[in-house]
Amino acid sequence: MKALPLASAAALFVLAANSASAAGFALQCGKTFDSASARLLGAKTIVVEGNRIKAVLDGKTEVDGAQSVDLSGHTCSAGFIDLHVHLSNQSNPNSYSEGFRLNPEHYAFRSVGFADKTLKAGFTSVRDLGGEIIPALRDSINQGLVPGPRIWAAGKSIATTGGHADPTNGLNHFLSDAVGHPGPEDGVVNSPEQARQAVRQRYKEGSDVIKITATGGVLSYAKSGDAPQFTVEEIKSVVDTARDYGYKVAAHAHGKEGMKRAILGGVDSIEHGTYMDDEIFALMKKQGTWYVPTVSAGKFVAEKAKIDGFYPEVVRPKAARIGALIQDTLSRAYKAGVPIAFGTDAGVGYHGDNAREFFFMVEAGMPATAALQAATYNAARVLGSTDVGQLKAGLLADVVAMPGDPTADITVTERVDFVMKDGVIVKQP
Repeated sequence: MKALPLASAAALFVLAANSASAAGFALQCGKTFDSASARLLGAKTIVVEGNRIKAVLDGKTEVDGAQSVDLSGHTCSAGFIDLHVHLSNQSNPNSYSEGFRLNPEHYAFRSVGFADKTLKAGFTSVRDLGGEIIPALRDSINQGLVPGPRIWAAGKSIATTGGHADPTNGLNHFLSDAVGHPGPEDGVVNSPEQARQAVRQRYKEGSDVIKITATGGVLSYAKSGDAPQFTVEEIKSVVDTARDYGYKVAAHAHGKEGMKRAILGGVDSIEHGTYMDDEIFALMKKQGTWYVPTVSAGKFVAEKAKIDGFYPEVVRPKAARIGALIQDTLSRAYKAGVPIAFGTDAGVGYHGDNAREFFFMVEAGMPATAALQAATYNAARVLGSTDVGQLKAGLLADVVAMPGDPTADITVTERVDFVMKDGVIVKQP
């Protein structure tokens, strides 16, 4: 069958993708990125049948009965994976007051648009690390009600009293008394037993992954951005209980002591990791703990801290100080051999700009192939998924294509113009 230009065949592709035909597609890629080996390969034809990759053939090949898609001027990759997003929100000067005015329904409707932007930017899978409405968004996407990436949802993050994810931070006495003191059901714990209860509550609510805030944070309404906020025993209780349910555990952490406790407690990944040093690098390598840097968020908050009124005064010094350090931490972590996977903390920055993280990673000294591997093969390992992250027969048909060669110009990742998720084309030029 003769290949059709993408733009002129858009309607046909959508019809074919949603039809009952088993013929599927033949995606004819000029170059392909092999995420397992972190190598750029030559022309390949990716044969898609249903929602899975049936075969990856050498060269530009016609496949009987399949609709050919000419991507000869593009580099194809497995769909990108962002391991740290918050789809229910996006930073703006009113973010702090909105918490008093908006209902969960408002955040739910916002999240639909944010999810669509994320998918069309080439991120076919994400791990959402904190948002009570996100399990419902995940289910709505899975049911085909709204477009969006495949979501691993943490639901409510787990914190200690006054910690980064304590929802009552910043409330006056009147409001605190009215709201009450949050406990394990609300994701706030102060003992190993309460930590165990909080994980079980997340299971009850349908979470896919557990997120703890092992240190203070930049944007929480509290003074410290790096103080440790869990004991090792509390973290071990979280991790041990999470393992009962097959959960991975991600730890938000900026300060060294909090990171050390989280790693010793058995978490799977450290998010942000601002004040890592050689001792932490060595410990992470020994324990097999992944690092998810989120340089994009650091750059964003450092820039917005310069603007009067964008953040409360208690937040501005933390944003200016901590945000500016994360890219350097990534550079040192990569040189030290720490295992690195891709995450942006989108929601702190703008949804849809996720691929800018690739540029920051390369700017920090990572080869483009290593940055691409971080967002595909490595990210899938962090998720514990064998269904995504590679262009390989039998895996889910999540494919993105970008014009040009990302190993020569990493910014082409910001111009993804072909996106397929689950065998369905959701974007084309």
